[in-house]
Parts: sequence; structure tokens; C-alpha cells
Amino acid sequence: MADTGSQGQPGKNTPSRREGIPLGRIAGIPVFLAYSWFIIAAFTVIAYGPVLQSNNPRLGVTAFFVAFAYALLLLISVLAHELAHALTAKLFHWPTEKIVLNLWGGHTQFESFTASPGRSVLVAMAGPAANFVLAGAGWLPLAYGDLSGVADILANIFVWANLLIGIFNVLPGLPLDGGRLVESAVWKITGNQEKGTIAAGWAGRIIVIGLALWFIVLPLVSGARPDISFTLITALVGSFLWMGASASIQQARLRGRLYLVDAAALAEPALGLPETATVADFLDRAPAGKPTVVLCDPDGRPVGIVDAAAAATVPAALAAATALTAVSYPLGAGAYVPEWSKGQELVQYLAQLEGKEYAVVDREGAVTGLLRQSAVLLAITGKYRNERQNQGQNR
Repeated sequence: MADTGSQGQPGKNTPSRREGIPLGRIAGIPVFLAYSWFIIAAFTVIAYGPVLQSNNPRLGVTAFFVAFAYALLLLISVLAHELAHALTAKLFHWPTEKIVLNLWGGHTQFESFTASPGRSVLVAMAGPAANFVLAGAGWLPLAYGDLSGVADILANIFVWANLLIGIFNVLPGLPLDGGRLVESAVWKITGNQEKGTIAAGWAGRIIVIGLALWFIVLPLVSGARPDISFTLITALVGSFLWMGASASIQQARLRGRLYLVDAAALAEPALGLPETATVADFLDRAPAGKPTVVLCDPDGRPVGIVDAAAAATVPAALAAATALTAVSYPLGAGAYVPEWSKGQELVQYLAQLEGKEYAVVDREGAVTGLLRQSAVLLAITGKYRNERQNQGQNR
């Protein structure tokens, strides 16, 4: 079972119904059981039940209930893994938003936090460490107790499941926990977290290639008859890991461009007019609709944007009597930012706002520009810089 992004990027809260079934809170941390978990539970019962029944004929139909208990033990093991991440993060005051248990295992999502190479490794390695502790705890009754029947079967499953989860997650590549070791090492050497994440993402891709070669290609080359179920599982896990590694690389590249997200640099010129202004005032201050005009309420807060095309249709004789509010459309609530806003803080704030346009104001609160969501997205994806360079070459 893979740990899917235990140190995920800070995100907005989403309604719990989208996450799955709320299981309550542990140490104040909301825990959700995603609906996708029932897929892996059903697969475990269908695939493992007949094997148990064949190896233990006396179990009969009970073998399928034991297989379901196996799925529950896996769930408990993954929960312990994610809780270890979350509780270790609490030591560094990283606020945990939620834990979600799903088809691929689970993930712990944090809110905004300040990471460092050392802390990142400690939080990441806490998960596999918890599984190794559980494996040891499960081994004690096997070694010194007198277990038999179903208890013996489940104890063995519990030990091996936790060993596999722990070992699998320390493999040195993202999205696995071991990838944080690679990320932190490169981060420490270069002083750049994004370079570390990209290196760990590529390490994750190499792991996928290695797994495919070892478990699929080599058996086929050696003439062995492939096990369809095992091959399918390997392919599914490999595709999941590849997508996770690729997503980590892409996110790192986006984070590396956050310095380009600058409200003052990306905004187009704009000026502010009071809501009481008329179309005549607009035509006088912004002939031909340039620059963009933002309407402000009596307190000076930006509340709307003038539609230049609509204003141009107002007859000249009526311009002085037509309020600008009649040819404007509203800004989203709170859709204005200081002109010195930039980077991740700006992106996170804009993500909380409605609408796709935001007024830019100076330290006195006067409107100086209009920032469009499209400009921010172009900057983050790297296209804005290329576009500006092309414009410079064409001049």
C-alpha cells in the first residue's frame, strides 16, 4: 500500500462529503474514509478469500470474513502510518488539515507550514517507523504466544502487511516517504527545495521502471508464466507511482516560478473612480476605455469594474446623467490586493476569492492596477515570461 502524499501541499478546505465517510477526530485531526477504500476491500475479499479457503478448508465461508478482516487490518496499519506523520508534524507546529484513507492507502494533508530538510525527513520517516513498530508488536504473540486458527492467520497478516508497508514506503523516490530523503539531501546541498523535489520525483520514476523490469519484464524474458493478478497489481501500483512522481515534478517546477507572481508586475494599469461617477467622468479620465477603471465604494474599497464597451454605447447626450454603475460589473468580495503582494502568499489568497479579476491598490488604498487570473496562471506555468520575451523580440 502506498502512502499517497503524506506531506502534500497546503490546500483549501473541501466539504467532508467529498472526502468520504467522516470517522471522527484523533488528536484533533479529522479522519475520513474515502469511498474508494471499499474497492480495495472488495478486491482483497475476492482475491484473498479463495486462497484462504483453499489453504484452510475448515474455514469454509468464514475465509471471506477473514479476508475482510485482513482489509481492516491494512486500514488500521495505514491509519497508524498517517497518524505518525501528523503527530510528528505537530512537534514542529505544522497544522494538519485532515487524514484521508483511500484506495491507494492514505494521505495526510497539511495547511501552510515552514519546512526544512531535517524536519521533512523526520515527518516522512515517522510513517514507516510506525509500521515497523506495529510489525514488531504483532510478532511478539507469534513468537511467544500460542496462537492458532484465525488468530494465527491474522497475526501473520498483520506483521507482514506492516513490514511491506514500511519497506515499500522507504524506497527513495516520490511520492513515497523515502523520496523525502532524496529531496532533503539535494535540498540541503543546493539550498533549493524545488531541485530536491524534482530529483526525488525522477528517483520515483526510476523505481517504477525498476519494479516493471523486476516483476514483469524479467519473468517474461525468462519464460515464466505470468500471474495475471500479480501483473495487474504491479501495473496499477506502478502507474499510480509514476503519476505521483510526475505530479511532484510538476508541482516543484510551478513552485520554482512563484517568484514571477508579483501583483505590481502582472497587473495592467487601472485607476479608481467613486461609485457616484458618471459615464462622462469615465470618458474624461479613461478615453477609449484605457486604462481600466475600477469603481470604489464610499470607504474606498474596490467593488466593480467598468465595462468599456458598454460605456461606449451610451449616447453622448446621456453620458453626464448615466451612472457608471449602470455599465459595470461587480468584483468578487474582497477581490483586491496590495501592489507589493507576491509569491505563494498571493497565490493562496487569490485561491480563496471568487471571480477572476482583482484590483491592485497602493499603500494609501488607491487603485493602481487590475490583476487578472489569466496573468497569474501564465506566470506560474512559465508562459507569461515566454510571452513577454516574444513581445520584446517583436518590437
